[in-house]
Amino acid sequence: MVDPLAEVVTLLQPEAPFSKAVGGAGAWRVRRPEETGQPFYCVILEGSCCLTVDGHAPMRLDTGDFVLIPSARGFSTSSVDPLAPEGLVTTPVALANGEFRVGEPSGPPDVRLQIGHCVFGSPDAGLLVSLLPQLVHVRTEPRLATLVSLVSDESRERRPAREVVLARLLEVLLIEALRSAGTAASPGLVRGLADERLAGALRRMHESPTRAWTVAALAKEAALSRSAFFERFSRAVGVAPMAYLLAWRMALAKRLLRHEAGGIAEVAERVGYGSASAFSVAFARHVGVPPARYAKQYVDAERAHVV
Repeated sequence: MVDPLAEVVTLLQPEAPFSKAVGGAGAWRVRRPEETGQPFYCVILEGSCCLTVDGHAPMRLDTGDFVLIPSARGFSTSSVDPLAPEGLVTTPVALANGEFRVGEPSGPPDVRLQIGHCVFGSPDAGLLVSLLPQLVHVRTEPRLATLVSLVSDESRERRPAREVVLARLLEVLLIEALRSAGTAASPGLVRGLADERLAGALRRMHESPTRAWTVAALAKEAALSRSAFFERFSRAVGVAPMAYLLAWRMALAKRLLRHEAGGIAEVAERVGYGSASAFSVAFARHVGVPPARYAKQYVDAERAHVV
């Protein structure tokens, strides 16, 4: 059976993490720039803090809480006791032991966090991330804290096969975080898979992307009426069923084009299009360039990178 969540995370190719321990005391606020777009994760080892993500209400994080933001574009973390004054911006200070400190420089910290950034190696990261929740918040899940600790430890050392181990650990961390969120996740693939009715339809789309799916056929897989399925899917996943199917087909098409897996006609057939022309029109509309040009741009970029 195809696992949609595992497919998406594997295609993302998480790599090159940066992880650090941070202690905070007194009043402090750290603002992350909006333009980074890097995946961000955080586990509260001790104490409490506040997380404010643009477009979401501020949330309090307590010991054991885990947060994942697949595409971090504008957010801040701050003290809760005392509250950080409006406009306060704190610069983390590196300590001799390798950790970082925010707020008051001395004395025991009120809160300790392990935070990290990683990058997605896939050229389709933007497309794939759009299938995931914008924000994942999991309370008191020891498995996630353990995985973050393993990632942090591995990232600091220079052991043999370090990059391979980190890639696998990050895949497991992302999958565990996403599936732990379940129905509590913001709209996206994870919330859809947490709904037993919708999960069946999502799996069928991933198992058979070449099938000429309709909303009625997918509704039948979910044992729902057409209207009930459309509304339930759109609310849970954040996009309409056919829009999700299109995004997934385009992700598969881009992977095939990058790996030169046949000509345009063959790629079109493998992602569910009856003709190369229909596929080319859909691809250009969704990606911004025709498939042949996309493949050439990728090959040229790879050659330039090698040189």
